[in-house]
Amino acid sequence: MRNLRFRHAARTSALGTAALIAALSLTACQSGGPESADGSGGSESQASAAGTSAAPVADRSKDEATDKAGTTAEDTGTTGSGSGTAKDSGSATSKPAAKPAGAQRGSGGAKDGALPTCTGANTELTMTSVQRPVNHMLLTVTNTGSKSCYAYSYPFLRFGEAQSVPQVVEDSVPQSVVVLAPGESAYTGVRTSSADGSGTGGYSTKELTVGLQGRDGGSEGPMVNVPLGKEVYVDSTLAVTYWRTDMDDALMY
Repeated sequence: MRNLRFRHAARTSALGTAALIAALSLTACQSGGPESADGSGGSESQASAAGTSAAPVADRSKDEATDKAGTTAEDTGTTGSGSGTAKDSGSATSKPAAKPAGAQRGSGGAKDGALPTCTGANTELTMTSVQRPVNHMLLTVTNTGSKSCYAYSYPFLRFGEAQSVPQVVEDSVPQSVVVLAPGESAYTGVRTSSADGSGTGGYSTKELTVGLQGRDGGSEGPMVNVPLGKEVYVDSTLAVTYWRTDMDDALMY
């Protein structure tokens, strides 16, 4: 009888324990599913829910920060600071400095380094008679200036009241334009008349004016009076040579 009571009590206790376990399981299911029974499932669900709702906020904050940083960098580059400054500064400094307007090189302001032209203002002209060849004279131009000058082509000569300048001996053209340093001279041979009397329209005069040519072939400066010292006879065969640096070369034509 005693054993029967003990077994009945034990069975009752087991049934009560099973009922309690079932009640606890049901409660766990209602509060978050089976995984929440050990307390870990509920935390993960809460974290997942919190992450889902917090992610857009974090992304928006990150995007706003990126946009703000990009705007700041762009604005900074525009105002000439930051990394944009080096690029802009390099472009500015690589530009060559502008050349001053009207800058020229050479003596006396001559353009492109050209020397000044020999004129009556920076030279001295003299005319002398020679024994050979006959009916010839020698015109000499000497640089009296402080700078070298160009003696272009040949001189324009006017004896007395002549209405035209003498013809030029084309065979006497030099290889290059004559340049006279200070104190140096160049020469022109002048044939005043024909030796055989074939010339026409001859006349005698003591007056001679000389003009020096410029680069463009025109007269450079005013005509210069050159003393002859005696009357000189000239006719239609009057001719001059180009400027030569050697006296003998000037008189060989």
